[in-house]
Amino acid sequence: MKLKLHHVNLSTGNVAGMDAFYRDVLGLETETDGLPVLEKGKGYAGDVAFVTDGAVQMHLAERDVQAGFATGQIVNPVARGHIAYRTDDLEAFKAHLDAKGIPYSDWGHAAVAGWHQIFFYDPEGNVIEVHEVKG
Repeated sequence: MKLKLHHVNLSTGNVAGMDAFYRDVLGLETETDGLPVLEKGKGYAGDVAFVTDGAVQMHLAERDVQAGFATGQIVNPVARGHIAYRTDDLEAFKAHLDAKGIPYSDWGHAAVAGWHQIFFYDPEGNVIEVHEVKG
């Protein structure tokens, strides 16, 4: 159950403006490798820009406060943004959360094709994603 920081997601009402800021001001590059295939017909249809520092992706996602309702999930990862870790064993990680008594929303493949995603809150209410790539 190894975790590796994969991306930071920031929610915005202005995807193009955020994309320009992170590229122009911070010098990040447009990400073209390993991009998720968004499942826009399953509850979240917002625009997303992808940038990277060469190691970690940033997903600049259009804010959608209704996405949790549309998917029937309690934790909404595009209301305020989130940080995301990739794991090699999501079932083991879910069992770990269960043992710690930490509730999570299991989005399955509702947002990204081929990624099984769960979302939960840290003690301050920040959203954390853990996902496993599954074919």
